[in-house]
Amino acid sequence: MYRVITLLAGALTLAACSSTPSWMNFDMLKPEPIKDSVTLETSPPGAVARAASGETCTTPCALALPANAANSVTFTLAGHAPATEAIELLPMGDGTNRLQPNPLLVELAVAAPPPRAPATSKRKPAPRKPAAAAKPAAQSATAGAAPAETTAAAAAAPWPASTPTR
Repeated sequence: MYRVITLLAGALTLAACSSTPSWMNFDMLKPEPIKDSVTLETSPPGAVARAASGETCTTPCALALPANAANSVTFTLAGHAPATEAIELLPMGDGTNRLQPNPLLVELAVAAPPPRAPATSKRKPAPRKPAAAAKPAAQSATAGAAPAETTAAAAAAPWPASTPTR
């Protein structure tokens, strides 16, 4: 009888191991990477510093960055060109690493103004001859044709000519 109970207990234990619930997650017991604090300063202050690992702050500030890999920090400030600086690992000799340079000092260069759009040259139109000077020559050439044009225009109209009534 004890053999049957022991066999059943072993089977239940084996079945329980294959379906571990999420609350029995042991990832919280894993050690986090060792972090090193890096002080960040910019000239002028107030730049947003964003590390490649995702941390951000506004200078002057300090970021806790993982000390197991090299990292980089990008600085942005309105009116200034963005700058990216590398942070390297420096082995200490006792199996630990430090991030260098610490503190990290960055001078942000003033951004160049945006290029101006090329000015479109607006040509002035050629001066026209006064209409009064050209009119007498045109009238002399078409003086006899004026009544014929008026009757032709009236004949081409799609509606009948109306006469004013009194």
